[in-house]
Amino acid sequence: MVNATSEQEPTGRDAEDAFPAAAGLRLTIDLSALVRNWRRLAGLAAAAECAAVVKADAYGIGLAAAVPALREAGCRTFFVALPEEGAKARALAPDAAIYVLNGFFPEAAALYRAAALRPVLGHRGEIESWASAAGGAPAALHVDTGMNRLGLRPDEAAALPPGLAERAGIALVMSHLACADEPGHELNAVQLARFSALPLPHPAAHRSLANSAGIHLGTAYRFDLVRPGIALYGGASHPDALSEPVATAEARILQVRNASAGETVGYGAAERLARDSRIAILSAGYADGYPRSAGKGERPAAQVFVGGKRLPILGRVSMDLIAVDVTDLPESNVEPGGWAELFGPCMPIDDVAADAGTIAYELLTGLSRRAARRHADGGTS
Repeated sequence: MVNATSEQEPTGRDAEDAFPAAAGLRLTIDLSALVRNWRRLAGLAAAAECAAVVKADAYGIGLAAAVPALREAGCRTFFVALPEEGAKARALAPDAAIYVLNGFFPEAAALYRAAALRPVLGHRGEIESWASAAGGAPAALHVDTGMNRLGLRPDEAAALPPGLAERAGIALVMSHLACADEPGHELNAVQLARFSALPLPHPAAHRSLANSAGIHLGTAYRFDLVRPGIALYGGASHPDALSEPVATAEARILQVRNASAGETVGYGAAERLARDSRIAILSAGYADGYPRSAGKGERPAAQVFVGGKRLPILGRVSMDLIAVDVTDLPESNVEPGGWAELFGPCMPIDDVAADAGTIAYELLTGLSRRAARRHADGGTS
């Protein structure tokens, strides 16, 4: 962790040397935690292969850093959303299987061939198009077992013309769980039964159903391949998940000001102070991916970690600024130039997301590129 305002200080090279002096928001990526999360999930998956979902720039932490770290740890299968993401992953993992979840874009057929990408095919026309364009190169078949998103319905999959799946190179049959983060939800068992009943196009084809949360539903859900995403990056995908935080976001303290009881804070005068207060102004806001809904609204405001305590946001989150109530801290614990943790080891990302009425996925993938980034090896990007 890198947090100049907490009691936990970095060891070795001074954390301040790792970031540009002009940084207003800094993001520390712990690649060793990412690897430990993958290895933990791979161990839980047991006989099933453990892939890694690295779409959306590896959930915001950086594809260029995440893929090599996971590949070195032993990951040999990656999932992305788009072919351009797949091409970037291919350059980092020449020997991996790389699946494109959003399927086959015929106008980009040359890119799929050049990067040896495997589209996840979700309707008959797409399957036929890939079979014609790819000459039997590997792909996946997506069957929708209850989410009503991408994929063929089971009856549509069963009605495919004989030999089409083989001509399309189907190496993997997959589906996606809608409610795996709710272990007792009845749809989990329904989807499992539907998926288990699907015939394979040929004996060598593999099957994949479990996402991050699905891995924890038990052996029956794991099949040949599991596809963790958010659990790799520190999100709590399931009540039994034990993922370590991978990303720590910290905002510079720009100013500490005094305000009197009865005064208001921020746009719309949304917060009226009940007491004389000290307010820290942080250099971060919704332009950095920190949600506006984390501020004053229908639910209690989110908190940040500063000076060794969790403290509430005051008023609305602005584009570039956040106000925090630091009245209960000694003045020496919070000063301009210090740092406040928006989420990380001391301020769990799922807690912040819940207070903002969103999910950890959105916080991670929405991180602004203007944040100064440091990886655990000390490199910056």
